[in-house]
Amino acid sequence: MAFELPKLAYAYNALEPHIDARTMEIHHTKHHQAYVTNLNNAIAGTDAEKLSIEEICKNISKYPMPVRNNGGGHFNHTMFWSIMAPNAGGEPTGELATAINTAFGTFAEFKTQFANAAATRFGSGWAWLLVKDGKLVVSSTPNQDNPLMDVAEVKGTPILGIDVWEHAYYLHYQNRRPDYVSAFWNVINWNQVAANLKAAK
Repeated sequence: MAFELPKLAYAYNALEPHIDARTMEIHHTKHHQAYVTNLNNAIAGTDAEKLSIEEICKNISKYPMPVRNNGGGHFNHTMFWSIMAPNAGGEPTGELATAINTAFGTFAEFKTQFANAAATRFGSGWAWLLVKDGKLVVSSTPNQDNPLMDVAEVKGTPILGIDVWEHAYYLHYQNRRPDYVSAFWNVINWNQVAANLKAAK
């Protein structure tokens, strides 16, 4: 089974004014679609065709760079779309809130660390909230790498990620990455992040 571009659970304009419709449409139909197409081409005729994207990421050092770049791009964006929603944001509750408070002291401190990881990632990449050894930590990765990969500096299971490639925000925010990161808090679907936490544990 070839990998496919996932459908979004909301319209391209649903995250406005925080993320504009044009950016969402180009990001989904052009950038993510290219990762899917290139990944399928890169694994055609190999054993990787039978594996899940998670299995590929976990053993990414075995594969050539096109699989790493495009496989990462597909996994990362699939998560990215799922952890955003219209009329979302606010603060997490329940087990997720407890886990964040245990790891960072307060939700505000988590936000500071996450925003810092996103703002200081040089060039293109991602910032993550992940489960490592049963505890939540913040990290960032270059390009389309993610914490599932065996090459990651900080390994674990990502439950929340933000794309800080310029294509994710440039039309609306130009070079103001911190403004984009700040707007991101208004579209986070904490219910999905909580579900990701449950699955990771």
